[in-house]
Parts: sequence; C-alpha cells; structure tokens
Amino acid sequence: MNWYDTGFLLSKNKYNENSVIVEIFTEYKGKCTGIIFGGTSKKIKNYLQIGNKLHVNYNFKNENKIGYFKIEILKAFTPIYFDNKNKLLCISSALNLIKLLTVESQENSKIYNLIDDFFLILENKNWLKDYILWELKFFKVIGYDLEINNLVNFEVKNDKHQYYVKSNNVKKLVPNFLIDKNNDNFNNDDLLKGLKLVSDYMEKSILKPNNINYPVARSDFFNNLKNY
Repeated sequence: MNWYDTGFLLSKNKYNENSVIVEIFTEYKGKCTGIIFGGTSKKIKNYLQIGNKLHVNYNFKNENKIGYFKIEILKAFTPIYFDNKNKLLCISSALNLIKLLTVESQENSKIYNLIDDFFLILENKNWLKDYILWELKFFKVIGYDLEINNLVNFEVKNDKHQYYVKSNNVKKLVPNFLIDKNNDNFNNDDLLKGLKLVSDYMEKSILKPNNINYPVARSDFFNNLKNY
C-alpha cells in the first residue's frame, strides 16, 4: 500500500549506515514516521534539513509496521537561514514542538497551514513577536488556549498602559503586544518576557501534565536570544 502527499520534515535520526528514520508532518496524513533508504547519501542528505518542504511517496506493507519514504524536495526553507543562528534555532524549536505535541497519523490541516505560516513569519521585520503569537495559535489548535486576555489586570503607570497577572501575590508584567496584537511598541526585553511567559505556560499546562521533558531545542533558542 502507498500514498502520496506533501509535508515538512520534523526530525531525522540515523537508522543504519545508509538510511535514516524521519518524521514528516503531511497535509492529509498528519505526522508520519518512516525510513528513507539511502538517506545518508550526499544527494538526499542535502534535502533533509529540518523544516524543508517535501513531496513524499509512502509505502508500507502493514499499518502496524514502519514504512518507508521516497522524497523529492519542494522548497528548501531552512538553508535560507544558515547565516542567521536565531532563526535556525527558531526553526528547530518550532518543528520540535510540533513533533512532541502532535499525534501520529492524525490529519490536522490547521497545523499543516500553521507550518506554512511559520516560514512566512520568518520573513517579517518583527518575526520574533509574530512567532510568539504563532506559538499561542498552535497551542490553541492542539487544545490549550492560554486565554491571556481573560487573565490579565490593567493599570496606567507613567501615562502608559500596563498589563500584569498576579501569581502567589507576585505581580508579573505582561508585554502589551500579547494583548494588543497590533502593538509594535516593544523592545527586546519585552520579547524575551513574552517568550518566557509562553514558555512557563507551556511547561506548566502542557509538558508536565503529559510527562514531556522541556525541549532542549527550546532552551537553546531562548538562551541564544538572551545572549544576542
């Protein structure tokens, strides 16, 4: 049995001397795992950058056993950012979240379209702000809506609007762009606070309840931003 589809490469791991096991999020089949024979060859290896968009032909004899992919490159997104470490780490982090938080062989066109949107976001001037908002959309699609607008309090301080949440009597400031999506009045510190807030929510409400370790790719991305 076999099927054809398009998809984004989520992960790859060496299987033997000549082959790799990959996970690909496809348009109509969702996340699928398979072997690419000859995946370590120079020609195919160059295609297998996390995030690249592929045309896939999946063959399998038994649904309970892993099948194998034949692939063709459709769009090499990741190599565009080889000279931008922040964006490369962002790609790794975003695709790793999709790998961790999606179910095998479950179609979800909203997630597939979100991946398409993600690579458009990387082209934007305010890409990091847009990426943080993208993560919130992704969490909502998989059933975890932060509903941050319903959690924040509001005050005016020094003639400026300020949002905050209270946790254990500690006031935590919430960057305005998380509430007013059209607000472009922010700095790098605001972006880091926003990403940290979303990270804390993800760890508390999604990762820990599902016994998932905090992703190394996410830590690498955040730490690189702090040191940038």
